Amino acid sequence: MPGESLSHQSAIDASPSESEPLLSRRSLRRGLDDDFTPEDIDPTGLEDAEQSKDSGSRRQMGLVSAIFMIFNRIIGTGIFSTPSVILRSSGSVGVALVMWVVGALVAAAGTAVYIELGTGLPRSGGEKIYLEYIYRRPKYLVACGYASYAIFIGWTSANAIAFGEYVINALGYPLNQWNARLIGIGCVTFSLIMHGVFMKWGLRLQNGLGFFNLFILLGIAFAGLFHWVGVPGFELQDGVEVPNNFEWDMMWAGTTTDPNAIVTGLFSVTWGYIGYHNANYVLSEVRNPVRTIKLAAPLALGSVTFVYLFINFAYFAVVSKNDILGSGRIVAALFFRNLFGPSAGKFISIVIAMAALGNVMATLFAYGRVIQDLGREGILPWPKTFASNKPFGAPLVALSVQALTASAAIIASPPGDAYLFMVNFSSYPLVIFNISIAFGLLLLYTPGYRSFDWRPPVRIPKAVACFFLLANLFLLLVPLIPPAPGFEVYEHLPYWLHAIAAISISLIGVGYWYGSFIWLPRRGGYELERKWSKDEDGVWQGNFVVRR
Repeated sequence: MPGESLSHQSAIDASPSESEPLLSRRSLRRGLDDDFTPEDIDPTGLEDAEQSKDSGSRRQMGLVSAIFMIFNRIIGTGIFSTPSVILRSSGSVGVALVMWVVGALVAAAGTAVYIELGTGLPRSGGEKIYLEYIYRRPKYLVACGYASYAIFIGWTSANAIAFGEYVINALGYPLNQWNARLIGIGCVTFSLIMHGVFMKWGLRLQNGLGFFNLFILLGIAFAGLFHWVGVPGFELQDGVEVPNNFEWDMMWAGTTTDPNAIVTGLFSVTWGYIGYHNANYVLSEVRNPVRTIKLAAPLALGSVTFVYLFINFAYFAVVSKNDILGSGRIVAALFFRNLFGPSAGKFISIVIAMAALGNVMATLFAYGRVIQDLGREGILPWPKTFASNKPFGAPLVALSVQALTASAAIIASPPGDAYLFMVNFSSYPLVIFNISIAFGLLLLYTPGYRSFDWRPPVRIPKAVACFFLLANLFLLLVPLIPPAPGFEVYEHLPYWLHAIAAISISLIGVGYWYGSFIWLPRRGGYELERKWSKDEDGVWQGNFVVRR
């Protein structure tokens, strides 16, 4: 059952400059927690958080760090590892390219939705904050349900597995069931140490990996372009199958009409763009968060979209369709082999491993803060432990929980299908969140929600939110349809496993909520009431107390 906790609920510790364009401080407090009264904080309702010891120490991220927090989360290994899956799912080069464009449009709509919510509620927590704000009844149900995903989905596991595989390939050792997984766990552990013990250096390394990845991605894109226009030195190696992917008839040959195959490809594309909302998880640590998120998210997504489309063009200009279909997750290695010879394969393996490391670091940093917030709200057991920034000024315990979950997922994932299963298993909950977020944003503009007084600094067209909602409904429902023969999602697993497993995770949170906040209080004849105070660092703390 929840005990003492720490909390920095949305807008509670906002500075006046950040809160001016938002909801009134008092109405926001009452909205997020009905057992919260103005007298619990500041009778004026307008405390100056610039006086807080916490304010200066926590806001360490500027625009560049926010951009690379998003960029590193998006890049990962998707653009290197999923093109063959997308091509196999689409059946043709033309439809594969269309999928990447559709994915960019969905990601742009999602970015717009999260910018409106992030500027309206500029606090760490991402979806958790927005879902709690919109769906207030039953009390604490949303927070508990979200907590189950934050803790039990190994968000970094897919890219950690890819990191291990590419390191093994670069070293020239044969890949087996365990060596890549052990290296993947080492990747997660390294990221934990950097962000949990040496946070400033961890952010610097993360930014450095972002610059490195951007440079390499641009290099691939331009190399493909140079080959296509015939620049000397970028010819195909002898013996390489000459691609004809851009001949009109060949471009559309083999197009599939199976909806499950198409959605499998779209899931892989979606995975490639996941992360456009990553800075929303850490806005309490961002300087001038409203202005920063308005700039960082579009800049990061625009850069990634530009690079992704050109890299796909480069792949299809240099590698034949048959080679891509048979490449598994090494299409980038084939690209370098075709242009620069077999020795380039090890180099690109190192490059992709660095991209995976950057993604693991960005993801761990963000979800560690989400778990810390859940501790500060008292939702988790032993909340003070989860909320603590001791001893290194970073949420080491919260980060450790995410690292342990990811490591367990790496060990438990099935051989052969491990990477694709973890991609789909990690993507499906985000589809559920996106549906709830988009629908909730539309609700805020209905007459029934007028009392919420929703006045964010950035407002997007409602059609954008509707498009984002419909796109994610499609991604939610189609994976439950049996695939056509020849378009099976996995080699050894049922096609529906990732969807059912992801949905089942929510049952853990629902059960925890019912036991902690409904069943035990009824059985014990008491009610739980959350009280708020400040800790020694100036951060708002929630404390659940028993009231009989």
